[in-house]
Amino acid sequence: MTGQTAARPAPVSFRQAFRFWLWLGFVSFGGPAGQIAVMHAELVERRRWISERRFLHALNYCMVLPGPEAQQLATYIGWLMHGTRGGITAGALFVLPSLAILIGLTWAYLAFGQLPVIAGILYGIKPAVTAIVVHAAWRIGKRALNGAALWAIAAAAFVAIFAVQVPFPLIVIGAAVIGFIGGKLAPDRFRGGGGHGKAKASAAPSLIGDDTVVAHTGHRTSRLIAVLAAGAALWASVYLGLVAMLGHDNPITQMAAFFSGAALVTFGGAYAVLPYVYEAAVNQFRWLTAAQMIDGLALGETTPGPLIMIVAFVGFVGGWQTDALAAALDPGHLFASAALAAGVATFFTFLPSFVFILAGGPLVEATRDDLRLTAPLTAITAAVVGVILNLALFFAFHVLWPTGFDGRFEWPAALIGTAAVVVLLREQLSVPKLIGVCALLGLAIEFGLR
Repeated sequence: MTGQTAARPAPVSFRQAFRFWLWLGFVSFGGPAGQIAVMHAELVERRRWISERRFLHALNYCMVLPGPEAQQLATYIGWLMHGTRGGITAGALFVLPSLAILIGLTWAYLAFGQLPVIAGILYGIKPAVTAIVVHAAWRIGKRALNGAALWAIAAAAFVAIFAVQVPFPLIVIGAAVIGFIGGKLAPDRFRGGGGHGKAKASAAPSLIGDDTVVAHTGHRTSRLIAVLAAGAALWASVYLGLVAMLGHDNPITQMAAFFSGAALVTFGGAYAVLPYVYEAAVNQFRWLTAAQMIDGLALGETTPGPLIMIVAFVGFVGGWQTDALAAALDPGHLFASAALAAGVATFFTFLPSFVFILAGGPLVEATRDDLRLTAPLTAITAAVVGVILNLALFFAFHVLWPTGFDGRFEWPAALIGTAAVVVLLREQLSVPKLIGVCALLGLAIEFGLR
């Protein structure tokens, strides 16, 4: 069937869309790039539910928001197709399968993590995760650092977080200010790195085409205010409910407050915000240990959904180890405490994403042109490269010298990590396959070489 003879797809029912978003929630491996690629292949090329231009226009908006852009893109397209219920359904189903799987895996990790089989799997996965972070820094840097000014921002961000320990939100704000000013004074130095450009006209007609007018997407100030008010009311009701049930100082209530703030500074994806989450979860609140944080990232890489779902791991471990419900329920309810904490961390991390899309979508649809926010985003992306490099060094240290520089150097882990970097750079294996191979190598080392 050629683009000239192809017919416009038939209208998609909410039930059909529900089945697709549920399927996507279980197969969304590979990080944001892989998840966006799957959505593009399915929604633009195969099913033709949305045109290339509309897809990239939505993606450009999601790229300038804090939070996981792939989940926000699913929410946006779901809203575009079926209104508010479509957006909430698409965004929720992008997250809920991952939450359920992570709760199960984290429980197994805490209950049986000392078994040789689990220890061997994690031994192989952790250097692979370090390699994935290194590859992320290289991949983003290759795309984003296309000038001396952006290289300087990346270097400054690395020094700021590595040597001076400047909080991540301040780095994001500083980079955005530099990008805003730089975009005014030297726009050529701040082009690229954040948007996805303009698309060619679609070859075959799509259900939502380049010029399709979708009735429910019209902007109304009253609707904008209503969505913002509903989001604020939902946040306040859940948070105040936790305070009333558990008190201000309970770990679960602390998680609600912390992840509410963290959700607003997750520019650049999960890799960029992980040092911020690590600092609070490990050093400030002591919900888990540094070694457990690395194990959590390893588990997060093996599950579908956005990598920021590591917050569910942090919440579950924190709830399990502190028995956060002990003051309100029977002290023996460890699993209930941990599962509630994981759900709370996830809810407060993703709630702003839904509000951003449902409130801002009509404004974006009303002006389908460039968003004119690429200069601040470009500067933020450059800073993120430096932050991710710091994260890679942090993981490498804890994987290769788990007991400190005075302890034994883990040369098998170094070999696995080096090989994983080479494989990723040559794009010879997908991330899930790489994780699987490294897990098998870890088992072989645990039972045969050590």
